[in-house]
Order: sequence, then structure tokens, then C-alpha cells
Amino acid sequence: MSRVLVTGGTGYIGSHTVVELQNAGFDVVIVDNLSNSNIDVLDGIERITGKRPPFEQTDCNDKEAMESVFVRYPDICAVIHFAASKAVGESVEQPLKYYRNNIGSLLTLLELMKAHKVENIVFSSSCTVYGQPDILPVTEEAPIKPALSPYGNTKQINEEIIRDAAYADKTLHAILRRYFNPIGAHPTAYIGELPNGVPQNLLPFITQTAAGIRKELKVFGNDYNTPDGSCIRDYINVVDLAKAHVVAVKRMLDRKADTQVEVFNLGTGRGLSVLELLNTFMKVTGVNVPYQITGRREGDIEKVWANPDKANNVLGWKAVETVEDTLASAWKWQQHLMEK
Repeated sequence: MSRVLVTGGTGYIGSHTVVELQNAGFDVVIVDNLSNSNIDVLDGIERITGKRPPFEQTDCNDKEAMESVFVRYPDICAVIHFAASKAVGESVEQPLKYYRNNIGSLLTLLELMKAHKVENIVFSSSCTVYGQPDILPVTEEAPIKPALSPYGNTKQINEEIIRDAAYADKTLHAILRRYFNPIGAHPTAYIGELPNGVPQNLLPFITQTAAGIRKELKVFGNDYNTPDGSCIRDYINVVDLAKAHVVAVKRMLDRKADTQVEVFNLGTGRGLSVLELLNTFMKVTGVNVPYQITGRREGDIEKVWANPDKANNVLGWKAVETVEDTLASAWKWQQHLMEK
């Protein structure tokens, strides 16, 4: 079986994708600098799959170190590129960090892929490229709006870089995955979302507050043009999301793609507000989560959810997990962490 290089493979989405790749029979090599993940994730992957993937503690911006990875693993047939700084709020405060890390790492990868004749890349993009869409649910044909944050801008720029690289090199094939909001954990509770420091994403902040680690959850704004005033997002189970990457790799290896660069939204097609998600979590778990409404957070989009028809029909992939089961898995993961 062919080998897939997974950058950011000890991270949240990356680790779940490694599990699904190994379960599908792929060999994997993980590259991660552990800036926002933990080496113990490898233990969880091994417990689930029975196989410990090779791991290289390397920064994707370090071209010399990345070169040695491609040399050591000459059987790499595809790259899934997750490694990136990913907090909207932090990107507004530290834009240069985001441009250097997120754009530089992709440039390094594409240069090395060309040098080592690796022709397939799955790129972890984001629904942030749509900005605040004019029409909801949002399809892949929706216009790309000016980014509302440096994080979102890096995703837009990287998509353009991949398109330009593919135009210049007809051997390069790419699938751009525009994620909506991944949440939850593996049902075994052996892996899940484990941010270093204060969580930047909503659900781990909810679970940590429910566990008493955080005093209260801050809900950023209740004056948006939504039914309850809080932002609306499309929350997708992380295992569903991970399985879509296996489908994408197989599609490229089998050369079934319609074009050199394909784009797919990965979402459920259902929008939930921050307060709806919070109340559903409390209902599912029976645990109270203290929260406070605060001012809006710079860079946040008001409301966005996916039209996933293209991924459903072209890839034969669909998000199947319920939000209730997904929230229960996140709480099970948090409880597992507290038992350690």
C-alpha cells in the first residue's frame, strides 16, 4: 500500500485522519513540530489501529529537515497538509506569524513534492475563504470574499498558490477541502481535541468549563442577525471529516478527479448557533456550563453553513454522526483526560 505524508498529524484533525488512513490500509508518516499538539497522541493512534505510525518532529518551514523526510520515505504518494496556525483571534493579533507559518510551509511542501515527484496533495482549507456569504447554505461556487482575518487570508492565498502551481505543472493534482467547524472526538476517547494552553475553539472551551478547568465560557456577541444573536456555524464530527480525506486520497490515486484542482465543502448542511450548541451540550451531558456574554470578537463571521451536495454526490461521502453523539464524544474525551 502507498504511503501518505500527513503534516500536523498529531493535531486534532490530523490524528483522526491518520487513524482512518491506517484503518483503510495506507501506510502513513506524520510530520509535526508539536507546537499545538502532544506526542502522546501517537499512543492513542496505536491503541485504536494497532499500528504506531512513524513520526518526524519537524517544522514544515524547515526545508532541509523536510527534505530528509522525503528522502527517508521514498514511497510517499500523497501529502495531506494540515500543519498551520489556526486561531482566528490570534491571527488578528499576530498576522506575521500566520503568514510566515501557513504560507511558508505550503511553499516548502510544494517545492519538495515537485523535486521528489509526489503528485498529489490534499489541502486543509476553510469555510473562512467565503467570508460572510451572500447566500446560505454556501456552495463551492460562492464567490471568495475579502478575508475577515489573516488566518482566513492565508487559506485564500494558499488555495491560489496551489492553483498556480498546478497550472504550471500538469502532474500536480490537488483537492482543496473547505472545512466548516470540526468538533467531537474518536468514540474510543483515545484521541480528541487537545489544544495547548487556553482553547481557541468553542467545544474544548465548553468541555473544559464543564470540567471546572475554566471558570466560565465567553460567548462572543449576542447581537448578531441570528435567531438568538450568537454566531451560527456548521459543526461536523471530526471522524466524519477524517473519513473524507481517505476518500480524497483514493480519488487522486485512482485518477478519478475531473480537474487538476478540485474543491469540496465538508460540512453537514445544518447551521447551529453558539448558544444552541452550548445548550445541546448541557442537555446531552446533564452538566451545567457557566457562561458570560461578551463583546464581539474581531474576525468572526456572523453565520455560515455548508451545502455539502457536491461532496455527497461526487465523492459519495456524507457526514453521518448526530450533533448529540458528537457532543457526547467530546465530553467522554474530556473525562478521559481528567482520569490521566
